[in-house]
This record gives sequence, structure tokens and C-alpha cells, in this order.
Amino acid sequence: MISRQLAVGSRQLAVGSRQLAVGSRHIEHRTLNIANHKSNIPMYQIIDGKKTAAEIRGEIAAEVAKMKAGGKRVPHLAAILVGNDGGSETYVAHKVRDCEEVGFRSTLLRMPATVTEEELLAKVSELNDDPDLDGLIVQLPLPEHIRESRVIETISPEKDVDGFHPVNVGRMAAGLPSFVSATPAGIMELLKRYNIPLKGAECVVVGRSNIVGRPVSILLSQKGVDATVTVVHSRTRNIAETIRKADIIIAAIGQPGFITADMVKEGAVVVDVGTTRVEAPDTKAGWRLKGDVDFDSVAPRCSWITPVPGGVGPMTRVSLLLNTLKAAGR
Repeated sequence: MISRQLAVGSRQLAVGSRQLAVGSRHIEHRTLNIANHKSNIPMYQIIDGKKTAAEIRGEIAAEVAKMKAGGKRVPHLAAILVGNDGGSETYVAHKVRDCEEVGFRSTLLRMPATVTEEELLAKVSELNDDPDLDGLIVQLPLPEHIRESRVIETISPEKDVDGFHPVNVGRMAAGLPSFVSATPAGIMELLKRYNIPLKGAECVVVGRSNIVGRPVSILLSQKGVDATVTVVHSRTRNIAETIRKADIIIAAIGQPGFITADMVKEGAVVVDVGTTRVEAPDTKAGWRLKGDVDFDSVAPRCSWITPVPGGVGPMTRVSLLLNTLKAAGR
């Protein structure tokens, strides 16, 4: 009797073991399915403007070293800073430091916020005539009593390394050699270096400013680039629907977090130009930079995306250096 009970118990244990084994396979199978499901979720990649800008600065420094070795004069950039706006102070300081890093000469000219428009224009004209100077920028914004358009038009097109002069804007639009404004040039260089396919791509530019939106839309649609470009702005109807069709989104509207996940199709490339200071009590400065794209919700839907900071911003600065190097070679 005891032997039969042991035998029955053994068979039950064996059946139980088989059930456990089958259960384990079911569990394993379900785990594999979950793993496979996760592997099918597209992972976004970062378009690293900070890293790319550092590489370009290295290339520029090498070119400047060749100029020095050949007995040539190194590029010289001058910046005029009117008043003491905090953002302008920081940006100009970065430009001066960038010049030092690549071996350029730089000159910073400070003028008080009370300077008259005519006094500023006279200084610009003086620098236009300086043969030792290759590039000239006047840091914007300017005090309200000075018309920015007059200042921009007074800078010599040959020294307008910001690319704002109407002559340079017109030549860029016509596809002729010119100084292209720094942010659009930086965006195009990023897309090129990351091998983002542009030919035939549906590109939506969000924003129509003269500094970013309009020029980058022209550059994207030029022959040889061949993207199909739509520009949307504050008066565009069904703006989210239009953006949702884009293979590439250039967000340059100046509204933090404007582009949300529901506006972005799966696999899109997103370039965030926005750099707005927003309150951040948890930071030492009390603020942080926020882009026009809601990064946390949008990034998982993208194939490629630029961060803020560290995306377009560093490329804007390095594009100014490239323009200055180009001016020195003329």
C-alpha cells in the first residue's frame, strides 16, 4: 500500500513538474514577446550640436594655423555692444572666447545705451573702412531709439558676417555666394553632417522671422537640397495638422513647448531653434533654457531630434566663425 502511494505520488510530482515546465515555457514565451515588442519601439537619436560645433572649431583652428604658417594675417572679427543687456553681454563674451579658441583676433567695442543712432552709424562706417578687419557685427537688440534696419544696412555687405544685410539676404535667396545668417547656416550644416535625407522630404518650418524661418525655408528649397517646404506661423489654419505631415520640423516660433507629441508623426526629424529662459527655482540661476519643442513627449516619436541647450545654439556661434574665415579669404 505504501509503495503504491509512493508511486502515485511520484507520478503526481512528475505531472506537476511537467506542468511547471510548461508554465515556465509560457512565462518565457511571454517574456520574449514583451522583449520583442519593446525592441520594435523606435529609439530617437540626438543631433548633437555641441559636439559638432567643437569638431568644426577644430577644423577652423587647423585652417588658421596654416594661415599663420604661411605668413598670412589671421581673421579679425569686431563686435559692437550697445548698452549692458545681460543676454547680449553673455552672447558677445561667448563670441570673443570662440575667436580666441580658433586663433582669430577679436575686438569688442562698447558704447553706452544713450549713444545716438548717428554716432553708432558713424562708428560702423569707420569700421567698414578698416582694412585690418574682416567681419563686423552689431549685437542685437539695440535700444529703442536706434533703428536696427538702418544699422544693418550701414554695415558693409563684405563684412556682414551675421548675414543680415539685404544684399546678402538677396544673394542667398538667388542661390549666389553670400554670407548666410548664422542660425539657418548652422541648421543646414547639422542636417548635412548627420546625413539627414532632404531630397524630396516634406519640411515644415514653424515661424517666419527674417533671421531664421524665412532664410532656412529658402535654403531647404534650393536646387541641390530639393526639400519640399511649407512655412507655418501664427495665422496658419489647422497648424497642428500641417506640422503632423512633416518628415522634418524646424521649430523657430519662440514659444516654449509649442510643438507637442500629437503634432509629430512617427519617425520625424525635429530641429528645435527655440531658446527661451523660463523660471526654474530648483536651479542656481533660477532659470533654464526651454525650446519650442516639448522634448520629453516629442522625442520618443522622433528618429532624430536636437536638444535645448546643446543643439542649434552652438552651431549658430560656430557659423559666425565660418563666415569670418570666409571673409578673410576674400
